[in-house]
Amino acid sequence: MARSLRKPAARCPICKAAVVPEHRPFCSTRCADVDLSRWLGEDYRIPAVEQDDGLPGRDGEDED
Repeated sequence: MARSLRKPAARCPICKAAVVPEHRPFCSTRCADVDLSRWLGEDYRIPAVEQDDGLPGRDGEDED
């Protein structure tokens, strides 16, 4: 059984239709607008973990 060396066709992350190069990675302006609306409406979130950066004076302590 021979494996195909072709990449699978890219799909729109919103509606799963074939991607159109003009609107990549989406299939249309509509899907791009839907995605933008989801970001602006905070439907998508990037998890963040706050870390102590170790810099003096960041937690209310005076520098010596």
